[in-house]
Amino acid sequence: MAAKSASARQVAEKYFEAIAARDLDAMMELWESGGFGHIYGMAKLRAPDGYREYFGAMFRAFPDFAMEATDVVAYGDKAAVRWAATGTFSGTGKFEGLTPNGASISLEGLDLLTIRDGLIRENHAYTNPTELARQVGAMPPAGSIGERAMLTAVNARTAAVKAIKSRRG
Repeated sequence: MAAKSASARQVAEKYFEAIAARDLDAMMELWESGGFGHIYGMAKLRAPDGYREYFGAMFRAFPDFAMEATDVVAYGDKAAVRWAATGTFSGTGKFEGLTPNGASISLEGLDLLTIRDGLIRENHAYTNPTELARQVGAMPPAGSIGERAMLTAVNARTAAVKAIKSRRG
């Protein structure tokens, strides 16, 4: 259990050390039960079960997953942690519905934690899920023929929907 006198910075650093160690138990010890997390564009989670399930799936799918806190700024009950993560999508479990395919990832992001009484109450995490999808092969690379074809298809669908709506009046 986290010490009530621990600062927001200390709790944030300990939490990211637990992620780096892939230690789900240590991660969950730092969360207030029922705490809320929003990984924008990817997941809304409740602690402890939602976080345990999400990170457990990630650790299984990316067996060499590594995350490093590159910068920590804290004030009062808030801590902002800029991080970098790498891994190989070669594990035994699916992640976000995708079967591991051996792809390598390299991402950066920022978590804004609210910490009270030595426990994380809330986390607003920001990363680029489109870039993650590209890196694991779920979306075509930026600027590629595949991306241009996908955009053309989406634009054709939009034009068709507009035409149908205009005919209906």
